Amino acid sequence: MAAVKAYIGLGANLGEPEVQVRRAFAALDAIPQTRLLAASSLYRSSPLGYAAQPDFVNAAAAIETELSATALLEALLAIEARCGRTRDFPNAPRTLDLDLLLYGDRVIAEPGLLVPHARMHERAFVLVPLAEIAPGAIVPGKGPVDALLAACREQKVERIRD
Repeated sequence: MAAVKAYIGLGANLGEPEVQVRRAFAALDAIPQTRLLAASSLYRSSPLGYAAQPDFVNAAAAIETELSATALLEALLAIEARCGRTRDFPNAPRTLDLDLLLYGDRVIAEPGLLVPHARMHERAFVLVPLAEIAPGAIVPGKGPVDALLAACREQKVERIRD
């Protein structure tokens, strides 16, 4: 299979979120047939949905992979599990969340796998780090990342200084 550029959204708000997200960049680079191309800065955002939890640390990564989208998702879920991720209820606090945001320019709708990631185009905590590493990226069916970000600028996302 030819290599595909994909984008991963990273988030955490339990344990040591900044450490978890930074370690996840290395874990992405260690996925077989995959290499890390770019890692965004870390950002802090308020939780959506279930609000009674700590703020999130978010980031985005660009990778190049020879894995299928399904195999890549399985690798992402395995990294989450190794980091202690549990899925107690929707929008629950988590040690690590890895979302397959974009997989080339493909639109995929399979059980357990939606690409582009659902609602990514409405969430500044996804779009801000993605725009940092891929300002010209296009979300299939939705438009350019920079235009989508302009539509949700009222959502507070703060860059974490190194």
